[in-house]
Amino acid sequence: QVQLVETGGGLVQPGGSLSLSCAASGFTLDYYTIGWFRHAPGKEREGVSCISSSDGSTYYADSVKGRFTISRDNAKNTVYLQMNSLKPEDTAVYYCAAEIFSSCPIEGGDYWGQGTQVTVSS
Repeated sequence: QVQLVETGGGLVQPGGSLSLSCAASGFTLDYYTIGWFRHAPGKEREGVSCISSSDGSTYYADSVKGRFTISRDNAKNTVYLQMNSLKPEDTAVYYCAAEIFSSCPIEGGDYWGQGTQVTVSS
């Protein structure tokens, strides 16, 4: 069964950190560019970060630049999003998506995860 599974969401205080994981099963991530997206209530979906399949180049939205770091471990078939200095406006459901042989940023994906909730609140 082909799927992406996000884990690592939760409740954190402003200024705190969370690390999200996006694990693939049923296919190998080696040839896929991975994007992290978020969707907050009342807002449009936002592309947060991306890491390419070809050279590992990365992309960050201005809203998270300097605070979030994306990385991939192809041996573990997993992509990570380290989120530091979290703000209340980072509250959203975070999704990962995989698109084959693409460059960053991606607008969507061939595969999507189910999402993980991140809530930043005191």
